[in-house]
Amino acid sequence: MGSDSIALPALDWLWTDGRNIAQLVAVYTQPDRPHGRGQKLTPNAVKAWALERGLPVHQPAKLTPEARATFSELAPEVALVMAYGHILRQDWIDTPAFSVWNLHASLLPKHRGASPIQGAIANGETESGVCLMRLVRALDAGPVLDCERVPVGEHDTGADLEAKLAACCVPLLARSLAGALVPEPAVVEQDHARATFTRRLRKEDGRLDFHAPAAQIARRINALFPWPGAGFELGGETIRVGLAEVAQPDGLASSTTPAPAPGTVLASDGTGLLVATGAGAVRLLRLQRPGGKMLAAGDFLRGHPVAVGTLIASATMPEIVASQPFKG
Repeated sequence: MGSDSIALPALDWLWTDGRNIAQLVAVYTQPDRPHGRGQKLTPNAVKAWALERGLPVHQPAKLTPEARATFSELAPEVALVMAYGHILRQDWIDTPAFSVWNLHASLLPKHRGASPIQGAIANGETESGVCLMRLVRALDAGPVLDCERVPVGEHDTGADLEAKLAACCVPLLARSLAGALVPEPAVVEQDHARATFTRRLRKEDGRLDFHAPAAQIARRINALFPWPGAGFELGGETIRVGLAEVAQPDGLASSTTPAPAPGTVLASDGTGLLVATGAGAVRLLRLQRPGGKMLAAGDFLRGHPVAVGTLIASATMPEIVASQPFKG
């Protein structure tokens, strides 16, 4: 059960090396959605993968009693979920003999919820991973069978970390899937007191507040690439930022010179766009105009120069990681 390309390495393994542990009988995914300028209904990557291999594909728009009956008729012994997009009711969880297991893209109990990949980068984690968790009705709160860990690099974007996490599902399943197919798997309960939470991201989450510290801004930019993407308004256009780094981690003021206002462009050259923040300076490394391509900042600035001293306006950055579940 999945609707995003992050699930493809796990599916590939199940279809090949994992056949001696479990046999795929069906794939569940979201209904086809309009895509592109023509808004043509297009299957997602998971459906396309399943159709290429002749597997039955089920795409219920809602988890109705009729859809539940179809699921039961498959007589599944186990169901694996990763980025499916539906919340399963208890009767669905209880259908497979060995329950439903979720491949969750964080080191639980950290970063439960809808955007754990972006949350890990934005929160400054140096390590993330995927946990094989038995599904329960509470948000990502089930007991964990095993986890596979990956490092988070300083320049890792959301896309980079997603690729790492997709790949790490393979050794995790190879090591642990058989351990889920028993009446009493050796799971460990999460420490719920240490839980943090993420939420579904929105376009407005990409706004940047240069009054924040440079490290927070750089992590935010990298976390939100490619979607929803971070950016700022300049000359009546929204400029998207695809990658950033901390250039100066501390304050910019000296004993004789006051600190530049947050958002002030300090340098604009082949190394990037250097911008003052509330604490230190951030270097914007990839930039994109509306309708254009994401370019290395040096290439962008040769065609669209930004003068030193320009003040970039700030906007509130909504919180995307919290110690309590988000409402709504």
